[in-house]
Amino acid sequence: MPADPGSPKTSGTDGPLRVVVMGSTGFVLPSLERLLASADHEVVAVYTRPPAAKGRGQQLRRTDVHERAMEAGIPVETPARFKEEGAVERLAGYRPDLIVTGAYGLILPRAVLDVPRLCCINLHASLLPRWRGAAPIERAIMAGDRETGVCLFQMEPGLDTGPVYAEGRLPIGPDTTAADLHRDLALLAADLLLPTLAGIASGALLPVAQPEEGVTYAEKLHKDTGRLDFSCPAAELERMVRALEPRPGAFAVLNGERITVRRASVVADADRPAGGQPGEVVAAPLVVACGSGALRLEVLQRPGKKAMAAADLLRGWKLPVGTRFDPIG
Repeated sequence: MPADPGSPKTSGTDGPLRVVVMGSTGFVLPSLERLLASADHEVVAVYTRPPAAKGRGQQLRRTDVHERAMEAGIPVETPARFKEEGAVERLAGYRPDLIVTGAYGLILPRAVLDVPRLCCINLHASLLPRWRGAAPIERAIMAGDRETGVCLFQMEPGLDTGPVYAEGRLPIGPDTTAADLHRDLALLAADLLLPTLAGIASGALLPVAQPEEGVTYAEKLHKDTGRLDFSCPAAELERMVRALEPRPGAFAVLNGERITVRRASVVADADRPAGGQPGEVVAAPLVVACGSGALRLEVLQRPGKKAMAAADLLRGWKLPVGTRFDPIG
């Protein structure tokens, strides 16, 4: 594939590269740590989501990225959007050579992309062009992909469309959760980051345009994304449980109560007890009939309670065979 003609300029200055890091989840933290430890880079500012009310007390809490930047004595910026008056000018005042983003949560307009001397790099948790968008880790597991990875690409105004500098690959195993992939892909991105930035600065590394074939979009997750529809195959629902663990969590509804399912396993058709409509408990403990096969609900969490193994939960909450979870619609 040809190199993208819009490659950034090579380094024309001595001394460490001035880097602005933008991120709002733990995904960017390993990369931030590598930059902080590198004599070849100076993190001049960190951009992250503004503090948000969380927990029962609804107290304002900073992101983990915010907290780590404060510990390191790095200036922190929390614009709600870059259309705020003076936001782009303030960013330009840091005189970055490079901007590195990962799970930031804000769209960067052209005015921001034009700020760094070299370019803006995004750490994206998929093998582009598959799973462009907001939730690539979760959507890959839900779709049954057997492999995923990270791409470090040059940002442009399109949604995750820019040419790719580096990629790394990881398998998705039968027990892999979103939490597992989030951790492992974050570390993989950090491993790729410094060599990639060095290649960009020297001009030795050119980005490669993404293929036009194979584009898919990872739609944003919502609090109701994980509603288990027991008319679907059990294998599909088991992947959903793993894809949404720990957040936002897959769930089923029983008598109007939202029950989060933290872990589940597939019971094949050959082992499924005869009878039972989708959503009906057909065997203990908590084997639920599905469109094909059945799903054993292994770890559950009731509202305001701790997650518990199904056998422990059922000691104080009777759900006999024949109980049926609320259907969707």
